[in-house]
Amino acid sequence: MIDNAPFKTIQHGPLTIEGYSRAAVQSYWRLPELSIGFDLGAQPWGFMGTETWFVSHGHLDHIAALPVYVARRRMMKMEPPVIYLPQETIAPVQEILKNFVRLDRGRMPCDLRPLAPGDEIELSRELVVTVSATKHTVPSLGYVVWDRRNKLKTEYRDLSGDQIRDLRMAGTAVTEEVRQPLVAYAGDTAPAGLDACPAMYDAKILICEMTFVSPEHRKEKIHKFGHMHLDDFVDRRERFKNELVIAAHLSTRYGAASVERMVRRALPEMLDGRLMLWL
Repeated sequence: MIDNAPFKTIQHGPLTIEGYSRAAVQSYWRLPELSIGFDLGAQPWGFMGTETWFVSHGHLDHIAALPVYVARRRMMKMEPPVIYLPQETIAPVQEILKNFVRLDRGRMPCDLRPLAPGDEIELSRELVVTVSATKHTVPSLGYVVWDRRNKLKTEYRDLSGDQIRDLRMAGTAVTEEVRQPLVAYAGDTAPAGLDACPAMYDAKILICEMTFVSPEHRKEKIHKFGHMHLDDFVDRRERFKNELVIAAHLSTRYGAASVERMVRRALPEMLDGRLMLWL
């Protein structure tokens, strides 16, 4: 395996979370069991086999590796990837790829698909991704991956198998779709983007930004530029129902030790041990 870009890995239940995120540097995440990734700020060589990606917005630290990723898959004779992006970014990305074709003299085969808030993507019979608006300086989206199952309706759970069969044969819908949010990815956003999508707080795993942590950085100004502050987590500590909250995208102004110190001072319980700093 070629080690061309750093990433950390953690296992949470049946899911593996892999990635790296630092503000103004690069952000990329992958969940191999779900066969999807979020953002393409860089592209570890080993992530190349994941063929479906959801891009949150068009800033370079979240999208710069898109041409590299597409070209590598073509070079390795893999199928063209499917890349979902905010609809406003489709035309500029297409133009960028056209220019790289001229520079590289190699094709850039990929399936770019536009998304808008409220869209829903069926990845499989069991997995659905919903799209919500986030609040950043450019058009940006957040994503929630849902596990969906058809389960017997409550009113029929005491019936026998024969009775349920008879109802089905009579044309009665005896099951209903039940969804559970598995993974939420907020990308870059002010807290309003998180608050606008309650499922972000309910997902088993939430990956979100905590760009600023120092008291010297005023959260009002930070919100204006579409980012979150440690204080926003403190203010919302009761809202996080997640099993795991990954706080990433830390500003390069901070070293790891100072981040740990300031976060643990503000949240000594680390959301009951559920908050992980991705440094």
